[in-house]
Amino acid sequence: MSHPGAQSALPLFDPGLVAGVDEAGRGPLAGPVVAAAVVLPADYLLPGLGDSKAVPEKARNRLETDIRRVAVSWAVAWADPAEIDCLNILNATLLSMRRAVEGLGVPPRHVVVDGNRCPRLDCTAEAVVGGDRLHAAISAASILAKVARDRMMLRLAEIYPVYGLARHKGYPTQAHVTALRQHGPCPVHRRSFRPVAELLGVA
Repeated sequence: MSHPGAQSALPLFDPGLVAGVDEAGRGPLAGPVVAAAVVLPADYLLPGLGDSKAVPEKARNRLETDIRRVAVSWAVAWADPAEIDCLNILNATLLSMRRAVEGLGVPPRHVVVDGNRCPRLDCTAEAVVGGDRLHAAISAASILAKVARDRMMLRLAEIYPVYGLARHKGYPTQAHVTALRQHGPCPVHRRSFRPVAELLGVA
């Protein structure tokens, strides 16, 4: 479950290649958790990069195009709701991160991950709390993951229109919780998450 992309004239195992990794969608009640991995050219600065949650939607979409254009390599991957329920959200997030790194067309020598946990990888890795504000590659991964997940939720909103997924992207807003109580969970709801689990009587 990944979507890779790469453009590169660099040596395949350039020792300077560092991938940034970030995720989107750990907290929602519905939909996948999505991760992205990005290798940027050395010393490249892209104006406007930052934590995707703090970047306006139009700016995120513009940055996504720029990131895909300039990146040495990029990949987006995810874990679906069934995997989240089976593995728990932490392990599903790490799985999606590993899939994203493995989807890179240019294998990195080192990986920097936003947060305090790293997935198991075939290269060295370090977790950086607040890394989306410190590493351009993590910021870029944050943008790709957020934009990709939002698009997935818009498609799911067309399939399951009664939940308002296009507005809240699966997060536990009052409107979402009310729709859940009225209609019950759909196949893309995370059954291990409250209040979905409570409605199913398994909490």
